[in-house]
This record gives sequence, C-alpha cells and structure tokens, in this order.
Amino acid sequence: MTSETITADAAGTWRLGDTTVGRIGFGAMRLTGDAAFHLGTPSDRDRSIAVLREALDLGVNHIDTAAFYFSSLRSANELINSALAPYPDDLLIAAKVGPFRDWSGEWGTSARPEDLRGHVEENLRQLGRDHLDLVYLRRMDQESIAEHFGALAELRRAGLVRHLGISGVEPRHLAEAQAIAPVVAVQNRYGLGDRRPATEELLRLCGEQGIAFVPFYAIAGDSGPRGATTAHDEAVLAAAHAHGVSPAQIRLAWTLARGPHVLAIPGTGNPEHLTENVAAGRLRLTPAELDRLNGAHGKAD
Repeated sequence: MTSETITADAAGTWRLGDTTVGRIGFGAMRLTGDAAFHLGTPSDRDRSIAVLREALDLGVNHIDTAAFYFSSLRSANELINSALAPYPDDLLIAAKVGPFRDWSGEWGTSARPEDLRGHVEENLRQLGRDHLDLVYLRRMDQESIAEHFGALAELRRAGLVRHLGISGVEPRHLAEAQAIAPVVAVQNRYGLGDRRPATEELLRLCGEQGIAFVPFYAIAGDSGPRGATTAHDEAVLAAAHAHGVSPAQIRLAWTLARGPHVLAIPGTGNPEHLTENVAAGRLRLTPAELDRLNGAHGKAD
C-alpha cells in the first residue's frame, strides 16, 4: 500500500443506533498493556493517550471499552477520558457490562440483574459522562438473558443508556432480547478461522435485520487477549504478499468483507499498528482471494 495517510472513511460507514460510525473502529482492551487485563506489561500512559488521539485524527468515531479493561497500572476508561474529553459529538463510545474484576484484577462473580445499574454507573464515572451511547450485555453462560437485558432496558428508559446490544450470545438470545427492547448491535468472538455455527447464523440474521455485527478478536485469533495471532493460513500469507500488507490487515479486510453490517474494532496501544488497522479499511480483496480465504475459514468447522 502507498505511504499516504488512509483514514477510517475508506472502510465505509454504518448507522449504529442514531449515529453514523465508520466500519473501522477502535477496541480499548489493548490500551492498558502489551496484553489485555493483567496478562502483560502495563502500557506507557502517554503513548496510549497519543494512540487514542491519533485514532480520532484518522477519523475513527467508534470506541469499544469496558470498566473491566484495566491492568495493574492502567484503566482503559480513564485513558479515554483523559485523552478525549470533552468528547466530540460524533464519537460513539460502547461499553460492556456483566463480567466483573475486583481491584486486584481477579475475575469475580458476574453481575446479577440488580447489579447492572452499578456496572453502568461505574462506566459513566470513569468516562466522565452522563449517559452511555451503547451498552452490551455480555452473557456469562446463563441460559436466558431476559432478566439481565430487561434491567438494561430499564436503564435505557431512565436515560442512562441510549442503545442496547448483546455479546457472547446465540441466535435464541437475540430473539429473546428483541422481545424486550431494540437491539442495535451483536458482539461475538469471530474471525478468519474462528468458525462457530451459532455465530455464523447470528452474522446472517444481523445482516437480514439491519443489526450491526461487531466481532472481537478478529486479528487475535486463537491468541485472544494475548494479542495478534502468528498462525496464518497460506491463503492469508499469499493475499498479504499480493497486496504488500501485513497478515493482520488481510484478516481485517476479510472481516469487513463479510457484510456491510460488520464493524471491526481492532485494538492496539501501538501507533504504527493503529495506522495499519485503519488502512486495512481500504483493502479490497479479489473474488479469488475471498474464495481462498473463505475456504480456509470453512476448514475450521
């Protein structure tokens, strides 16, 4: 790819709730260290703040975060607040509630429905906001999400939340939530080679219903919170060579090619990786390349 600066508008846009966002957003998980949560070395605070500001300079206007994104020294929400407040009017910040980590970083008991207001309020406090643009209920293995999602719907009616999404779900949970309140986004683990029948069905359903599908770990693959995978199929390496880009950029381009309703939220604390991630929004894979990559993805069944 050329040395010119490529901005987020190259990937196109999607109407998320009542806000038009770029299809390349930013995930805040990796702002706090070289691996998520307490798994790596805490980040340099000034560099993380600079990455956030550069993301907005590159046209990113969709940031995905959570109060449980913190390391021993850094909080993603605090970094976002310090870097970006007062927030631009066109910036959509999405948060997740449900999981819980205590002050030491250990995972605790996930939220009961009556706990969710406290989770929302903590995100509001850390971000310095009076409402959250979008809140995902992250399902934590419960069979039904109705009671939890109903509690978030009450917070939406109270004005603390503008839009609702669900995460870590199956198609039946989408139907369950939609019977309670509108769902504008679904966020599941998904990426090239990470094929799960229930998530493939959700991808299809969201496309049919005009709901944003927002995959996480699209670059990380099996590495998950530890960072980008280095295990690339030959189809990925061949496409990367043909376009003169990194395998991670090919993974992002493939993700975006899954449908106009798919929004990518790659995360990084590295300014060079940020530029590459945004630039991936301009990549257009050929039909032959997509066939080979889809074939590699299908082998994951």
